[in-house]
Amino acid sequence: MDTGRLSPEARGSALDALSDGIELDVVVIGGGVVGAGTALDAVTRGLSVALIEARDFASGTSSRSSKLIHGGLRYLEMLDFGLVREALHERGLLVQRLAPHLVRPVRFLYPLKHRGWERLYAGAGVALYDALSASGGRGLPHHRHLSRRGALRVCPSLRKDALIGALQYYDAQVDDARHTLYLVRTAAAYGAHVLSRAPVVGFLRESERVTGVRVRDLEHDRVLEIRAKQVINATGVWTDDTQAMVGERGLFHVRASKGIHLLVPRDRIQSSTGLILRTATSVLFVIPWGRHWIVGTTDTDWALDKAHPAASSRDIEYLLTEVNKVLLTPLTKDDVVGVYAGLRPLLAGESESTSQLSREHTVASPQPGLVVVAGGKYTTYRVMARDAVDAAVHNLDRGAPKSCTEIVPLLGAEGFTALRNQRHTLAARSGLHVARIEHLLNRYGSLIDELLALMADDPGLRAPLEGAEDYLRVEIAYAASHEGARHLEDALTRRTRISIEVADRGVTAARPAALLMAGVLGWSDEQVDREVKHYQRRVEAERASQDQPDDETADATRLGAADVVPLVGS
Repeated sequence: MDTGRLSPEARGSALDALSDGIELDVVVIGGGVVGAGTALDAVTRGLSVALIEARDFASGTSSRSSKLIHGGLRYLEMLDFGLVREALHERGLLVQRLAPHLVRPVRFLYPLKHRGWERLYAGAGVALYDALSASGGRGLPHHRHLSRRGALRVCPSLRKDALIGALQYYDAQVDDARHTLYLVRTAAAYGAHVLSRAPVVGFLRESERVTGVRVRDLEHDRVLEIRAKQVINATGVWTDDTQAMVGERGLFHVRASKGIHLLVPRDRIQSSTGLILRTATSVLFVIPWGRHWIVGTTDTDWALDKAHPAASSRDIEYLLTEVNKVLLTPLTKDDVVGVYAGLRPLLAGESESTSQLSREHTVASPQPGLVVVAGGKYTTYRVMARDAVDAAVHNLDRGAPKSCTEIVPLLGAEGFTALRNQRHTLAARSGLHVARIEHLLNRYGSLIDELLALMADDPGLRAPLEGAEDYLRVEIAYAASHEGARHLEDALTRRTRISIEVADRGVTAARPAALLMAGVLGWSDEQVDREVKHYQRRVEAERASQDQPDDETADATRLGAADVVPLVGS
């Protein structure tokens, strides 16, 4: 098996293969976590597969989540034990077997405010949470009870009057965009044809049967037809729009819920643990993220632009107000380094509140040749993918083996633990500081060898990226040469997190990064300028939208920046 390199040449090969007119077993629409997981599930069953993404992989919901792999404590209160057990099983698989380089344990503190009953009630819930996780193999420590003094010892930034004690428990976190990318690369390594920047513009049909899709390659402005025995629609919050293209409405409705998150510097909150707090409408997390904390999230209905959901000043003030209820030193808007907003694809129900809508998923075959998968939560992507492929296989004449993704590690997982143990040796051999090696291992796993080889060939890639010194120059070059980054925005917002981790949102790093990508992608000076200007406009539009008072004005302001930069001459 190769390493699923998503190079410019690989994209060209995928286009050539998909233009040949051959009939595939499965075409998957949507390069988010569910679509990528579906492509991996299908190809590892021996099916011929294409994965088609309209923009960049993980550019929608799958790069804008809370970065948690968790069962969802609040679903226990809703008595949704099946969903929690399923999610905790998946958490165990990811931490221990499938992606230990990308998914790692993180501990949380839950402050208690009421004496007696709350400790019993919350303690019973967390004990049940631990018990339900056993099916995935433990992997994470049990919860424990803390006194107020014990809680303040691990989180000195908490106000003394904000708690009488606490519970501490474990969940897991992930860089969602990189995890989704590794699903895509692993599917490609097993033989799937993957194509980004290629929206579906129509469906092919024979009488009532769906027989494929019509796709526009945005990089070359051409349309190609891809034929397949089964088409799987895994487009998340775009499900209704995609279904409308095929003339299918009313089967079920996906409703978008907006969640926003803030990044603040790590020194603004003195704590060795994350926090989980109750609010009037939902829960609030404070999650460790490198040199930052992620504070989120909101849960509000969203019916505006799906590609670029905007965070308003009202959203930001809400999060700051809620987290400041427990902090000794309040956070201000000046403390906020980065902001991002994402949409949850919820199956619409009777409730007017998005926080009450189902996180269960649905798989249906509304027409011959078409399967739709919708709903769910990031943690259970593999189950959703398995169910979608099961439905597609049921409709194939020859069938296929059962899903095996429960035992198929993602690229970078094999050998990761041994390499992590050898990090000091790797540092000595490469000449990099051990902290840099740890950073690379936690982003690339055992594929670190590919980056070390690039640095050996070009020592200039060993230097930190100007304007974003936590990252090395090699990571930008690698994003373009191996990870399918086609535009500057892809590298700064999803292959890395420079767009939210740096105070200027990556403006200083934009030109050095664009020049590195130009060497791989063959950009002209004119194209470099276009990429940089586009990224600057994007940052300006996002910053301006975050000063607007409500969703409507924030959305209109964010849409002031164009979506895609076409290649010069294409």
